[in-house]
Parts: sequence; structure tokens; C-alpha cells
Amino acid sequence: MRLLAFDGRSGASGDMVLGALLASGADPTRLRPVEDALGAEYRIGSTTTCGIAATTVDVLLPDDGTDEDRRHDHDEGDENGHDHEHGHDHHHGDEEGGHDGHGNHDHAHGHEGDHQHGDADHSGAVPAEGHGPSRSYAEVVELVEDLELESAIERTTLAIFERLGRAEAAVHGTELDDTHFHEVGADDAIADVVGAAVLLADLDADRIVTTPLAAGGGTVSMSHGEYPVPAPAVVEIAGGADWTLKGGPVERELLTPTGAAILAEVAEGVESLPPIAVEASGYGAGSIDISPHPNALRVLVGETEGELAREEIAVLETNVDDVSPEILGGLQDRLADVGARDVSIVPTTMKKSRPGHLVKVICKPEDRERVASRLARETGTLGVREAGASHRWIASRRVEEVVLEIDGERYEVAVKVASDEDGAVYDVSAEYDDALAVARETGLAVREVLARAERSFDA
Repeated sequence: MRLLAFDGRSGASGDMVLGALLASGADPTRLRPVEDALGAEYRIGSTTTCGIAATTVDVLLPDDGTDEDRRHDHDEGDENGHDHEHGHDHHHGDEEGGHDGHGNHDHAHGHEGDHQHGDADHSGAVPAEGHGPSRSYAEVVELVEDLELESAIERTTLAIFERLGRAEAAVHGTELDDTHFHEVGADDAIADVVGAAVLLADLDADRIVTTPLAAGGGTVSMSHGEYPVPAPAVVEIAGGADWTLKGGPVERELLTPTGAAILAEVAEGVESLPPIAVEASGYGAGSIDISPHPNALRVLVGETEGELAREEIAVLETNVDDVSPEILGGLQDRLADVGARDVSIVPTTMKKSRPGHLVKVICKPEDRERVASRLARETGTLGVREAGASHRWIASRRVEEVVLEIDGERYEVAVKVASDEDGAVYDVSAEYDDALAVARETGLAVREVLARAERSFDA
């Protein structure tokens, strides 16, 4: 199984994700259609941070002469200041401001002209940070849909922006559709998110993980005042992510909302790197000096042992003591109609020593409201609770037919085949109903038919 692992000990930001993916083998030419669609340009260069070679990425726009001050000085106190995303990834050369600072790369890293697209002419191009209109969430969605991206890349991009939008809405107390982005809706932020989705698709990993992400420490200046690191939007995004946050290693802001949202959407959290046979690795550089720590996001790509697939789930439960056996017996099918993956009913003892049942249902998170509503209507229960499970590991499953020859006659029996994500089969189970039908016709014991069918499967 192909594994892509982010090492989050120095935090993450939009351009650091781009740099790390490029440095670990993603094809930079995959970004050209994005450049054409956005009217922007990715400048890819290099630097060293604490002696480690790392890749830098700046987003450039043609200089049309309409914006003399593209740096949007946040000290003026407008709403484009450091408001959750506003300035995290785009501090326009202000070293005190954040972790990315696209504009900082040209000066701090000295990589002018080191563009891997080869024939690019940067004359008249200016850094895109903070440039362009501040857009609403709906406007960003419309812009992304107009890019005509591959469907999987578009879904990833829109999901990342939805995370950013929901974080902004939660912080400001607004509805998602009413949320107005400032810097996160500007051209360079859109280029970061779209570019990350494109490069991740190019690397085509079966599993993406990240170690705990360093948030940094201290405080950060926002248009409404000084806030502790991590900033409010990062906290909101982390609350919906699978990975964990940790403080340090320096008193600076290290994790930006754009970086957090990208990794929240694509990466599973792990406490340490899984076993991996490394095939490629790379570093995406940030713009500020956090010596003695390298300011770089590392990515490792390689093969790991086959594992079960990880699936996000919700687990719903209710206790009932007045539901007939017929209703309980039909719950599996009735709940499956609205998205239940599995239903189990466990006898239990309830208050006053009355016999009852615990009904547990597994479903996808997006189906839980429909499943809970159907469960309540079917059983008459007064409440359905959500248990603490958030995911499960499942085998890849398929059904195949095997043919048994018994006394000159041929019989088909379906078998369920379970395998890991590398396709290694670890269990074969014949369908009981098929085996029973064969047993009735041949006079063999059902367990003999089951055994023959399972032996007949050729993995």
C-alpha cells in the first residue's frame, strides 16, 4: 500500500504543503492548467533551513498596475488583518506575521527565477498574497467549480474550503453561506488549496497520515486584538480533524488555517510514523527563521504493509423495553434503507429489572440523522445517542462464484472474499443459503458443502 506521511513537528501552511509535495515527487507540470485557469503562476524555488534543502513556492500574478500596494499593511486595522486566516498564510513580507509569507520568499530565500517550469518569464509579475477581491464562501465555491478540475480534485478542493468556511462561521457566529472570506478567498490562497489537491492526486497515495501538528506558541495580532496561538480558526478546524495539536517548539505561529484545513481534509492522524519503505521524501519551506528548528514541512512517500481500510463512521444506540420481536427482527432492513451499515440487538436488563434490548447501529457520519430518525420512528424510543466511535477498519470485500461438481452435477455457490488493501486474501466464507440449497439437492451435510466451496476458491 502506498503511504504519504506528513511530519508536522514544524507546523504547516498552504505553500509549505505545496513545496513538500513537489519536493517528494509530485509533477510540477500538473500545475500548469491551474495557472492557466487562475491567471496565476507558481514560482518554485529552493532554499536551506538549518542546513536542510527545501522547496519554496510563491504564487505570482501579472502586474496590471492597478494595485500599487499589494502588501495590504495589516497595521491599518482593517478587516483584512490577521482575522483567523487573514494574514496567517499571507503576511506580505512582515516577518513578525506568520509562517508562510509568500512575499518573504523572494527576499529571504533568494530564489528569483528558479522556476521549475523552465520557460517562465517573471517580468511584470508580482506576489499574489492578499491580492484580488475578498470573496464570500459561495463565490469561492463558484470560482472553483468554474475551473473545470477533475472531479476528485474538485471535491477535495471544495471540501477544504468548506472546512475553512465553517471555521470562519463558527468564530464569527455566522451561517456558512453568509461567511465572507478575506485573505483565504484571495487568489494566492485559492492557488494554494487547488494546487495541493492537484499534487496530492498526482502522488496517488492509498493512505495519507500526519503526525501531531505543532501550532507554535505565544500570541498573534489580529484585527480585533491579540489572540493566543493557535488562532481561533485553527482551533475550530482542529476540532473536526483526525490529528492532534501540540504546542511549540517556538513562541511563533506555526500552523495556519489553510495548512490546517488541507491536512484536516486529507490526512489521518497518527502518533508516530507507521512502518514505511521510503521511496521519496521532501521538505516544503516556510519563510521565517525558527532556528535551531528547521522551518520545513517534511513528506515521506513509500510502501507500507497492507492494512485494513479506514472508514469514518457514526455509532448510534438506544435502549428499548417495549418493542415486539417482529419489529426488532425487521430493523436491519428498515434501517439499511436509510444508510445503516450494520445493526446489532443485544438483550439487556433495564431499570426495575425489566428485560430489554440495546440496539446499536453503524452508519456513515452523513447518514446519522436519517438513521436516528428512522430508528426512533420504528421503535418508538424517546432518544437516540451517538456513541464515541469515530472510525473503524474494514476489509476489502467482494463476492465471487465457485462451482462444485458433485456426482457429475455442477452447482454454483457464492463466497465472500476478505482482503487487505494490497489484495492479500485472509478469509473466504461461503454463503450459507447457497450451501443449504446444494445440501438439500445432494444429501451432503451443509458444513461439507461450505468447506468444499471455500476450498474451491482460488485466491
